[in-house]
Amino acid sequence: MSSVEQAAAEQPQSKSPAWEVKAAKQSRLAFGLAVGELARRDEKVAAISADTIDLFGLRPFLEASPERLIEAGIAEQNAMGIAAGMATTGMRPIICGYAPFITTRSLEQLRNDVAYANQRVVIGGACSGIVLAMSGGTHHAVEDIAIMRNMPNMTVIAPCDARQTWQAALATEQLDGPCYLRLGGKFDEPDVTELDADFRIGKADQLRDGNDVTVIACGALVAPALAAAEALAHDGIGVRVINMHTIKPLDRDAVLKAAAETGAIVTAEEHRVTGGLGGAVAELLAVELPTRMRMIGMPDEFAIIGPTARVREHYGMDQNAISDACHELTK
Repeated sequence: MSSVEQAAAEQPQSKSPAWEVKAAKQSRLAFGLAVGELARRDEKVAAISADTIDLFGLRPFLEASPERLIEAGIAEQNAMGIAAGMATTGMRPIICGYAPFITTRSLEQLRNDVAYANQRVVIGGACSGIVLAMSGGTHHAVEDIAIMRNMPNMTVIAPCDARQTWQAALATEQLDGPCYLRLGGKFDEPDVTELDADFRIGKADQLRDGNDVTVIACGALVAPALAAAEALAHDGIGVRVINMHTIKPLDRDAVLKAAAETGAIVTAEEHRVTGGLGGAVAELLAVELPTRMRMIGMPDEFAIIGPTARVREHYGMDQNAISDACHELTK
C-alpha cells in the first residue's frame, strides 16, 4: 500500500448524513426532515402545518407529497381536530406548530379529541421556552411541559439537540398513542449527542459521571449543565449530568439511582419550575426517596421581553445558575 493509499485508509470514513447538514443544528428543521423520512417509510404518514411550512423546512415534503401535507393556517384548533380525525381512519398525522400556540389554543381538542381518545398523533412544538423572547409573553412557551404531562396517554419528549430530535421523531413509530416533542427555534443548538447515540423513549442518558451532585436537565439547558459540570470539576466537585429527554414517562430508575448515589439533585429546564421536569422529579423523590433539591427554571411570572440570551440570564436559566445551585448543595 502506498503512503497516499495508507493515509486515505486512515481517514475517517463517516460523513454527516444529508439530513444533519440540512438541519443546520436546529431541532425544528431536524423534526421537519424526520417527518419526510417517516412519510417515505409509511404512506399513511401525513403532515399538518399550522402556518409553519417554512419554520419546519417542509417545502421539500410539500413538493414530493403535496397530497400528504395539509396547511391549516393560523388555526391550531383546526389542526388538532384534523389530526384527530385522520388518526381515526388509520392515518399517522404529524402536527407542526409553534409550541406556545399548539399547546394552548388547541387545548380542548388536544385533551378531548387526541389524549382522551388516545389517538396516534405526533405533535411537534417549535420555538419552545423563551426562544421567541423578543415577541413577549404571548409567544413564550414555559408551561407546555406541564400541560402535556398532565394529559393521560401523552408521551412528552424534550430533545437536547438536532441529532436527538431526529432520533426521537423516528422513534415515535413505536408509539400507539399521542406524543409531544418540544423543539427549539431559529437558533443554532450545540451538538450534545453523538450521531450514533442510542435513543430510547423513557430511558435517560447519563452524559457525565459524578458522585457529589446530579444535574438532571432537558432541552436547551443540557449543554449549560455539561459546561457547569466541567467548570465545577476544577473546584473538586463531581457533577453527574443526566439528559432527561423524556419527561413522560420519566426514567424513575435513573432519578432514584442518582439521588441515592449523590444525595443532591439540581433540575434545569427552560420552563416554569412548577409542573415541568423539576416537578416530575420532585414528585417522585418526595414519595420514594426524599432528597435535597434545587430547581433551575422560570419563576411564577410572565417573562420580560428582550434578547433570548439576556432573558435566560435574567431568570438564571444558564451555566452560572446551575453552578451556583451545585455549590449550594455541596457545602
